[in-house]
Amino acid sequence: MWIFEMRLIALALTSIACLPAVAHAQEVKPLADLRLRWENVDQDGFSKDANALTLRARAGAEILSGDWAFLLEGEGTAALAENYDSGVNGKTDHPIIADPENIELNRFQLQYHGLKKGLVTAGRQRINIEDQRFVGSVAWRQNEQTFDAVRFEYGDPKGLRADLTYSWSVRTIWGIDGRDARQQAIRGNNVFATVSHPTPVGALSGFAFVVDQDEAAVQGFRLSSQTYGLRLAASHNLSPTAKLNYALSYAHQSDHHRNPNDYQADYWLADVGLDLKSARLGIGHERLGADEGLPFTSFQTPLATLHKFQGWADKFLTTPPNGIRDWYGSAGYGWKKAAGLDAISASVVYHRFGSDRLDLHYGNEWDALLSAKKGRWTASAKIAAYDADEFATDTRKFWLQLEWSY
Repeated sequence: MWIFEMRLIALALTSIACLPAVAHAQEVKPLADLRLRWENVDQDGFSKDANALTLRARAGAEILSGDWAFLLEGEGTAALAENYDSGVNGKTDHPIIADPENIELNRFQLQYHGLKKGLVTAGRQRINIEDQRFVGSVAWRQNEQTFDAVRFEYGDPKGLRADLTYSWSVRTIWGIDGRDARQQAIRGNNVFATVSHPTPVGALSGFAFVVDQDEAAVQGFRLSSQTYGLRLAASHNLSPTAKLNYALSYAHQSDHHRNPNDYQADYWLADVGLDLKSARLGIGHERLGADEGLPFTSFQTPLATLHKFQGWADKFLTTPPNGIRDWYGSAGYGWKKAAGLDAISASVVYHRFGSDRLDLHYGNEWDALLSAKKGRWTASAKIAAYDADEFATDTRKFWLQLEWSY
């Protein structure tokens, strides 16, 4: 893997030299960010708590020349205290915290902006599609998920928008020590396509996600699927101080390529939010359907930013065989220029989890977040408390985090 990374860096330097520089001056934009995080996990079934103190650093640059842009970024994660199961370090007597030590070439991409209303990106890149329910960069984890891919984006602010990606490798959060079901990279012919157009009631999107997890070690190909669906999302001003936001989505999923399972499962989402000056209230229901209750025959989204959905305790990263129904409500408030800070925000979320079939009550979860921003610095405290009934075990997670970005 190190030889492969060095070859990419050599190719990067060659690409910089090849950028058109005669007719256009080159502009260099530095990229840098740091994130220090302490995470504690208290989970029933383990005699020891997990405690992780990790530092993530990214550094790189973007070079712009006319219609071209080249970006190179490295990423490294160090465990300053490693009393946890990182998923690859073998400390299985502790609960898992999926932030292994790592060093890698995070992004290595070339962009062309010369198309009218269009953008082409080729190389290792960050991909976040719509709400990241199907494809995302997993930004919460210290090691980002990126894609070796070619992506075409077309955008008319008042009309059609299109997004088409072919990816041949997914660079996972498990890093250079990834192995078995938690590999560093997963090969496969993945296709992501979204087309949307504004309507009087919101932006209507049609989407297709063909996921090819073409590695026998990754659940025996059982995470390969094809998903097709529709999404309607909108934001409407009700008054100068009130805004209504909503999203509705439906999708149908079935097996794909070498997946040995033969299944059909549906996805439903209804989410409504109300912004009142600095406050926000929200309610929603998300359903990931099941087929006949066999493992990996329920609706799966292995390439999503999963931490955003179904609770921050991360109990449902893989959809249970009987599917899941998530009823949730949230409340939040934000202050600007308060206590000498640029911004302060607080939020709380409640989830009630049940199965899609057999009418099981999985459990309930409370999540809360407090964050403050000053200049380039952001500090946050976060907690998740999952109370199990008929799925998994009671789990408490707590985070303290400090971030700086340039």
